[in-house]
Amino acid sequence: MAVENYSVFNSILDNDFYKFTMQCAVVQLFPTNKGRYTFINRGKHEFPEGFAGALQQGVNAMAQLKLTKDEKLFLQENCPYLSPLYLDFLEGYRYDPSEVKIEQRGADLEVHVEGYWYRTILWEVPLLAMISELYYRLTKAQGWSDERIVENTLEKVRVYNELNVAFAEFGTRRRHSYHVHDIVMRTLTNGAARRFAGSSNVHFAMKYQVKPIGTHAHEWFMFHAAEYSYKMSNALSLEHWVDVYRGDLGVALSDTYTTDVFFKQFDKKFSKLFDGVRHDSGDPIVFAEKTIAHYKRMGIDPLSKYIIFSDGLNTEKVQLITEACRGKIGLSFGIGTDLTNDVGLRPMNIVMKLTEVLTSDNEWVPTVKLSDEPNKHTGDKRMIELAKGILNISV
Repeated sequence: MAVENYSVFNSILDNDFYKFTMQCAVVQLFPTNKGRYTFINRGKHEFPEGFAGALQQGVNAMAQLKLTKDEKLFLQENCPYLSPLYLDFLEGYRYDPSEVKIEQRGADLEVHVEGYWYRTILWEVPLLAMISELYYRLTKAQGWSDERIVENTLEKVRVYNELNVAFAEFGTRRRHSYHVHDIVMRTLTNGAARRFAGSSNVHFAMKYQVKPIGTHAHEWFMFHAAEYSYKMSNALSLEHWVDVYRGDLGVALSDTYTTDVFFKQFDKKFSKLFDGVRHDSGDPIVFAEKTIAHYKRMGIDPLSKYIIFSDGLNTEKVQLITEACRGKIGLSFGIGTDLTNDVGLRPMNIVMKLTEVLTSDNEWVPTVKLSDEPNKHTGDKRMIELAKGILNISV
């Protein structure tokens, strides 16, 4: 009887671009700090018997991945802001499965990652993608045919063409499978999508010769809050980003400690230096209005800047945002699960968060995120209340 192969990944670049850009910065600035990540099953999905063992096999197989010469050349040619030192480091990097702890109790799954931040930072997205793909495989959930997935994707492309909006594919972490992701990317790059901007997935960006897209994630700001304080988090996160990238990769994530707090610290220097901001929680129209007002206060023409919207988008949301914001500020859209896991099945609602940081004074400090979604803050409850008090956040 043949043994099932639960290996999911065949390229070390099959990951979100911002994981590599953050890793490059962490290697340079924070090589001795450690991190802990925790899997959160937001959708209360029930995992079938034997799931943990299958996931462990997939994790073990990750140790075989390494940067190829062609992949390194792609990064050198397309991402000149990634230092030669970092690319040499990445060429020698190997996933260490011992950093990942997996347990299953009945239908409940627990996954934890711990180790040096510069190493463990790459685990989050592949683990989520692996959990998603294995879940559908082991529950024998039957999705649409390849032909219908192509037709569905082309229908979305038709809407985005009519709206004349720039959009990118951001769907690695909760994709149905590598196979579906590949079909979607092939469809998006066949010439039908007039303003397709690229992919957050570096492997698919290389495969289909489009731009890899991304800057930094919430964990960048969450780390800085744990290391330096909540008051200093936004400013120091941006300052350190500028120190590493000198004006490249200029889209700032705004909602780790609410947008209102962010804009208090996004001063004229940062407002002029960064090309725009990314929206990832809360009402997108309200966010756009706040962003436009902020740039006007800074004496900056909002049309010279742009917002990347990336929060649970579909064609209807993109249309609403476009109609409300067009002609007021630059617009772009990062579309994730609606592209890579729209196959007639319930998409998984799963995340993996940086939950603790070993700071420079050798203490583990819990991390928190204070979302623009009211009452949806995440992290240690005591630290959430502390952060809200320090930052004068009432909800």
